[in-house]
Amino acid sequence: QVQLVESGGGLVQPGGSLRLSCAASGSDFSLYAMGWYRQAPGKQRELVAAVTSSGSTNYADSVKGRSTISRDNAKNTVNLQMNSLKPEDTAVYYCNLRHVLLPTRSYWGQGTQVTVSS
Repeated sequence: QVQLVESGGGLVQPGGSLRLSCAASGSDFSLYAMGWYRQAPGKQRELVAAVTSSGSTNYADSVKGRSTISRDNAKNTVNLQMNSLKPEDTAVYYCNLRHVLLPTRSYWGQGTQVTVSS
């Protein structure tokens, strides 16, 4: 049974930092891309950052330069370090794992709230 456990969300001040973590279990995820999405009220869910099993990364333009995604294949974890947080970063952040060859084989975390406010 596949399970994704997210942690690290919370309330932070503008300019602050958060480290989101997602731990996957129940399968071998070596052929999965791992990523973080976010969804704010009234908006579409959008990709924040993703990393392939080979280590290639991509970021949304809005977070480039202040976010870093990383994965530990041995531990089946993916992390998102976010710095210089802005109020517009406020959203529910979701961890996603997607098979690179069979993209319909996809798993989502339950989401963790990130609120950036003074």
